[in-house]
Amino acid sequence: RQRVALMRTLAMQHDIMLLDEPFGALDSQTRLAMQKWLLQVWSEQLRTVVFITHDIDEAIMLADRVVVMTPRPGRICAILPVPVPRMRTLTTLTDPRFIALKGQILSLIYHDAARSL
Repeated sequence: RQRVALMRTLAMQHDIMLLDEPFGALDSQTRLAMQKWLLQVWSEQLRTVVFITHDIDEAIMLADRVVVMTPRPGRICAILPVPVPRMRTLTTLTDPRFIALKGQILSLIYHDAARSL
């Protein structure tokens, strides 16, 4: 069902695609397959994708830049480039650059969360 919904979005041929938690309800195995499929589609069509997710690994795997938001009010806290080259695979998860960026994002999130209490 998710793939059909994404296909409808792709068929619209807009320059920008907005995807709000499209893989949130999927199990891990299906989520990985859909991420791989989305990256393949992106590499063929080269459209801008704004991908909203709460999953840090997913954000880093799919993005060229990760935008970190503050809790409330929702404001941009940081825009971080992803230093890991495309095409990313499961081994990317253990790349030191991936791990460092994930740590940086977690630090920003926890810093902002502590301030909002």
